[in-house]
Amino acid sequence: MLNVLAVLLFTLFQGPQFDGAKLERMVQDRDQLHKEWRASESKKSGIFGNRTKKDMIETNEWLERIITKDNQIMDELRMIGTIETTVISQEKEDYKSITLKLERDVQALKRALAERDKQIEEKLSERRTFEWTTLIFFLSTAFLAWWIYRSKKAAVG
Repeated sequence: MLNVLAVLLFTLFQGPQFDGAKLERMVQDRDQLHKEWRASESKKSGIFGNRTKKDMIETNEWLERIITKDNQIMDELRMIGTIETTVISQEKEDYKSITLKLERDVQALKRALAERDKQIEEKLSERRTFEWTTLIFFLSTAFLAWWIYRSKKAAVG
């Protein structure tokens, strides 16, 4: 009997917190029934301090009430377990959909990053082409200026 109470209390404290007040109230009711059973167990209204049939019937009635209360507590725990299982499965599905959405977002960002890298490479290629063109133009201009300078100096001198 005490083992059942210990298991119920352990389950109560380890279980989900959905309707803890109702379950706590039920356990308190069961504790009260257990106290009443203990009191009826110690009744000895018979001759010479013995227990009578009426005492035993009353004790059995208290035990039946305790068993009924235990069954109500177990039903409540099963219901809470079912609710918890449902909530966990819903949360699992929610997290799964969030994960899939985030994976899609990551893939989109990877594609955007690859496109941006490609654009940067194209810009760098264009820049290098412009730099080479500028260098060739500068050298051509410098050579042309030197050639004109030498031609003019040779004609004068």
